[in-house]
Amino acid sequence: MSGLKLSWQAGLALLFCVAAAIMLPLAGAAAPYSGGTTALIFVLVAGAALASALPVPNLISAAILFVGAHGAAWLLIAGITGNEGTARTSFFLLIIAGWLLAWRCVTVLSVLRPVDRLANTLLRLLIPVIFGAWILILWEAITRGAGIPFVLLPPPSAIGVRLANSLPILWADVNQTIFKSVVAGYILGCGAGFATAILADRVPFLRRGLLPIGNMVSALPIIGVAPILVMWFGFDWPSKAAVVVVMTFFPMLVNTVAGLAASGHMERDLMRTYASSYWQTLFKLRLPAAAPFIFNALKINSTLAMIGAIVAEFFGTPVVGMGFRISTEVGRMNIDMVWAEIAVAALAGSVFYGAIALVERAVTFWHPSVRGG
Repeated sequence: MSGLKLSWQAGLALLFCVAAAIMLPLAGAAAPYSGGTTALIFVLVAGAALASALPVPNLISAAILFVGAHGAAWLLIAGITGNEGTARTSFFLLIIAGWLLAWRCVTVLSVLRPVDRLANTLLRLLIPVIFGAWILILWEAITRGAGIPFVLLPPPSAIGVRLANSLPILWADVNQTIFKSVVAGYILGCGAGFATAILADRVPFLRRGLLPIGNMVSALPIIGVAPILVMWFGFDWPSKAAVVVVMTFFPMLVNTVAGLAASGHMERDLMRTYASSYWQTLFKLRLPAAAPFIFNALKINSTLAMIGAIVAEFFGTPVVGMGFRISTEVGRMNIDMVWAEIAVAALAGSVFYGAIALVERAVTFWHPSVRGG
């Protein structure tokens, strides 16, 4: 890298920093920030913005940006904690400046190409972690700085504290909702949809009759189906599993039928010249060609299963479960507990989806979409 070049993110961050200095103080409360803390915040933001223009290696530039952005954000949020709702315009200008520096940091990291495989993997993980962290940082700064009422939107730190203090309750809810309702319903729904797709492929009459019904059932509102299935199967987890079966059956059916038709005519003709039976053609040609469609259905169903089980628990369940907890705590105005349940559900859904995606890459490594990635 040669010469000085200030990126537009760093330039805007520097501009916001100057504007914040003109509009001091940072907050209206009685000196929530000492003079030394305020000066350090400006040094971190302005110093990182200017240093990013120096002709240094990208890794050093990214490290400087990382320290400047996150150090300033930590000092700003730590100072406003306990003085919620008193932040001035300069506070928000510096938060935006820190976000711009983090943006530049991610941009610099994205052009790095480490030779070491482990370093490359860690880098690919670090970029989304920084992006996600800044969603939480902005959330925390806005809720505390603007003094948003706790019942409307609690800050992430309060949600984290509640999550840490409620681990036994959350584990019981996860066990009831995910390990019982979601897993059972997901396996039954996907398995039944796959088996029915094979049968429909073998019997054209079923294919012509089931697919239109599948499109209709997919449009049914889950909020209307769930209470009926709760009445049929009782208040415990089997009724929630039944809702998950209904939600996952037809996506698997439709995708598998479409996948089985994806193999080309030339390949099928070749199998016929080898005198292959229907089942030989199915297992050696059509199912491998349908694998991307099947995994697409599995990934879609991983999120549908979570939604279906949680919504079904709103209509009757034992005194445990993620949906039960959300509906109960909303009535008690314990919004931090509601957000803790949402965070756990999001994490579990992401892990579920990610595990299926990893299996897909291992199974369909030969497919052009995977090779190209």
